[in-house]
Amino acid sequence: MARPPELRVQLTKRPDGGAVLRCVRADGSATWQRQEGRQAAFFPLHDLEHYAVETELGFRGGFFGLVADGWAVEDTGGKGARGPLPPEAILVEHLVGFLDVERATGGEWSAAEFAEQLASAGVTMPPAGVLTDDALGRVRARRLELFSRWTTTYPGETLELPFDRDARSA
Repeated sequence: MARPPELRVQLTKRPDGGAVLRCVRADGSATWQRQEGRQAAFFPLHDLEHYAVETELGFRGGFFGLVADGWAVEDTGGKGARGPLPPEAILVEHLVGFLDVERATGGEWSAAEFAEQLASAGVTMPPAGVLTDDALGRVRARRLELFSRWTTTYPGETLELPFDRDARSA
């Protein structure tokens, strides 16, 4: 029998226009966050970008990795009981933020432009070979697929995605 994924990422589209992110760990424990108003329009897409970045680029300690390790969603901002974010989580947050900018502006940055922005922000760079134009193409393709799935999720329904770091490259 196959073991359950490390984390089940559940995004529920509420009938009132809100959304709920719920993450259920393999041990059954969970953390969640309700998103309403403008946050409900932004955060599901942001969370799906996290999923695309972390799964396609093989990051183990980004947002979903921290949650899988027992962090509560509210602690992943770096101001909760767990303290500041580890360097890899900060790197992932910046990469996702850059993808948010792309989404808002309709442009696409090259891997060199991502690296330049990371350097100017003083963020630890990813290992060599992780941030390439081909890798960003995979992230964007995955993001597009996830956005399409979210768009076709009806109010009251949940989009569920398995997250398992063991199935990814380190």
